Amino acid sequence: MDKPAPGLETLNDIKRMMERSSRFISLSGWSGITAGLCALAGAAFAHRRIVSYYQTEYLQSADAITNLKSDLILIAFFTFVSALVFAFLFTFLKSKKEGVAIWGSAARRLLWNTMLPLLTGGFLIWHLLENKDYGLVAPACLLFYGLALVNGSKYTMGEVRWLGYGEILLGIFNLWFQGKGIIFWWLGFGVLHIIYGLAMWWKYERQSNAGETLREINAD
Repeated sequence: MDKPAPGLETLNDIKRMMERSSRFISLSGWSGITAGLCALAGAAFAHRRIVSYYQTEYLQSADAITNLKSDLILIAFFTFVSALVFAFLFTFLKSKKEGVAIWGSAARRLLWNTMLPLLTGGFLIWHLLENKDYGLVAPACLLFYGLALVNGSKYTMGEVRWLGYGEILLGIFNLWFQGKGIIFWWLGFGVLHIIYGLAMWWKYERQSNAGETLREINAD
């Protein structure tokens, strides 16, 4: 097979360097997969807690609903932290493997553009909880998370934008099915993340891993 012309190869190198400087490209497909698995586990625990509340605690204690809300917030917190830890771990490993700084200017732009919608949505969700508008909490989470992904996709891989569109679409549907928040969370934060992670791994990491294995075999 003919090698690319030196000029074309130089242009490709320049393009890759510009992409690395303007976009955070070290997101790992495994980050999406593990985030989805954490979300599925969190949704399962939340569902069991809600079922337990209606079976044994409903109307039996004035503090039952407060305890339920506290438990659900704790489940959401630990689910988020677990997903964040795994996402950071796999991203760190991929950054180290590719020799890319994990905290460069592109990473800082990505963080700011995703955190702004998330913080805005967080204040809205806080207000909804204070006003006991529990039915709107799940769709608000999906909508603002989707907006955060779309807004941040300009500074990372373009596929993140499609994940964001999926979260927004589920959030909109959830507005008309407010009693089904756990199901929509399961779909949005669980299933969509796993599909996204598998697609990212297949597109960007599978060939890289296969290439490394082939080089190791040839070296032996």
